[in-house]
Amino acid sequence: MDAYECVATKLDLREFDSKNVPNDVKLKVLEAGRLTGSGMNVQHWRFILVQQAELLKKLADDSTTGKWVEHVNFAVIVLTNPRYGFHLIDAGRAAQDMQVAAWNYGVTSCIFTGMRREALEKDFAIPKDLEPSIVIGFGYPARKISGKKKNRRPLHELGFSERYGQPFKSQQIVA
Repeated sequence: MDAYECVATKLDLREFDSKNVPNDVKLKVLEAGRLTGSGMNVQHWRFILVQQAELLKKLADDSTTGKWVEHVNFAVIVLTNPRYGFHLIDAGRAAQDMQVAAWNYGVTSCIFTGMRREALEKDFAIPKDLEPSIVIGFGYPARKISGKKKNRRPLHELGFSERYGQPFKSQQIVA
């Protein structure tokens, strides 16, 4: 699948099949995070791969918004260094690249940011100087994905030409 097709068709799902994701796909997902650009190229993020059922359960218990993560095939905790003002942007960039890479192999995903930080730090040995910024759960979808277009507002409602409020029209794009 080409990159645009991945972005255009990727959905966030919270219901996963029990089928295992192959190790080579997990590795590619992690590599996609590693290869993501970062502010000033500091590459401050770190990734914790969580695969064991009992640790996925702990991850769910340490969450305020991601209880569903207990049922994924694997999860990645993205840690960033908050001393960099752009650390959350970098976390989002890495998460999106991992999700798009996974979708290329038919693996769906979803994110959450609501965490009980102290419990998460204890359960996953997270150093105090790093912030658990985002968690991504991955697995094969529990239901067949229809292939329908995403339910998104049209570009002419979201995009503007030259200045906010001036309607965007695709024929206004100049070479």
